[in-house]
Amino acid sequence: MSLRYQINLRILLASLCVLVLGGSIAIWQARLAVEKEVGSSINLAVQLVTVGFFQPSPTQTETQWLQQFAALKETRHLSIEVKAPSGERFTITPNQPQAVRRDLPPQWFIGLVQGQAHKAEHLISTLGGKQLALIIQANPLDEITEVWEESVGFFSSLLLLAFFTFLAVNLAFDQALKSIAVIVNALKIIETGNYQQKLPDFSIHEYDSIAKAINHMTGELRASQLENRALTQHSLAIQEDERQRLSQELHDELGQSLTAIKVMAATIGRQAGGATSKTSADAIIGICDHLMGVVRSMMHQLHPLVLTELGLKATMEDLLNHWAIRNPALKLGINCPDEVDAIDKKITIQVFRVVQECLTNIMRHAQASQATINLEIVPSASTDDRALRLCVSDNGVGVATGPLTAGFGLLGMRERINSLGGELTVHSQPQQGTSITASIPL
Repeated sequence: MSLRYQINLRILLASLCVLVLGGSIAIWQARLAVEKEVGSSINLAVQLVTVGFFQPSPTQTETQWLQQFAALKETRHLSIEVKAPSGERFTITPNQPQAVRRDLPPQWFIGLVQGQAHKAEHLISTLGGKQLALIIQANPLDEITEVWEESVGFFSSLLLLAFFTFLAVNLAFDQALKSIAVIVNALKIIETGNYQQKLPDFSIHEYDSIAKAINHMTGELRASQLENRALTQHSLAIQEDERQRLSQELHDELGQSLTAIKVMAATIGRQAGGATSKTSADAIIGICDHLMGVVRSMMHQLHPLVLTELGLKATMEDLLNHWAIRNPALKLGINCPDEVDAIDKKITIQVFRVVQECLTNIMRHAQASQATINLEIVPSASTDDRALRLCVSDNGVGVATGPLTAGFGLLGMRERINSLGGELTVHSQPQQGTSITASIPL
């Protein structure tokens, strides 16, 4: 759930709570106001009768006297009836049915606010001495209408206030949320190992402090990354120098010694007259041939001399021929342009080691019938320079990415590529083969 969604949801819930609470209070206040106003109208009418404003006069007839009560209808639609001792009722100011009004409140509001009926009875005496009961009943519809209009105005103001609050909060948080999005996107890029990513300055002090802290952290990580790459390159260079020296020693010392032993054994075999001596000489020659083959294989594994003498393309072709002889069932193919021979020696030896490790893994685990090596120079994706792109793919059994990335062989390959400032990616699915791609800036 995003922060913007949480803020909007909480504003909505708070607004609903305010509306419900405000509505309850408004209806309660409206009910009290209606009861108070209607009760006041009835009490006013009763008091007018009590203090004598409508007492009979000697000069008035009974009909004229009763017609005076019609003036009470001005006090909020009063319905006045006179009840004789016999129980007969006479309506003096009937509450005439009103025409249909479009501005009437809804029935549910009338039911909530109206309450109980308001009625009062008062005994009066006529000129003839008769006791009559004056029944005064009020119709609160006008007061309810006024309360409804006030309530509509109140709720409209409340809704308008909630809308402006929602708008103001979203405008206030919009810049903050955009800053958070920028920081999150930058952290995703940094997570991939791109420590050159820098956050911009923010107008909000807190976010600007976070950005400066992240930029300082990425700067330190970048410096450590460069130191580790330099240390890795130095270690790999020392390793390759040692391998080259050992390979040269095997070639110069052990190779020459085995050749000398083989020559002497052949000479002895020709000079000796006995069959036993010739058999021994042949055995020594065979052992020398075997040891010379082992030495050549060790020399090739330690440091291929053809890489120094003929370049990367010839070395790759020689490597594939070497593996093809050892595993005839595997069909190997290579696509490599001649321009790769001009690449720096530090890059060529690491590319060779990566290909060597890939072919070793294919032979051991892939159970593939075909493998292809593509080597090309392409424009760099991140800079204006060129990059060396290597792709080794096979049609073997493949594996899930998790177990594949846990191997030390892949970690070694990735370390070699990263030490050159490149990037190595692996794509593999069960029964769909494996593809290892490396991109190295030149």
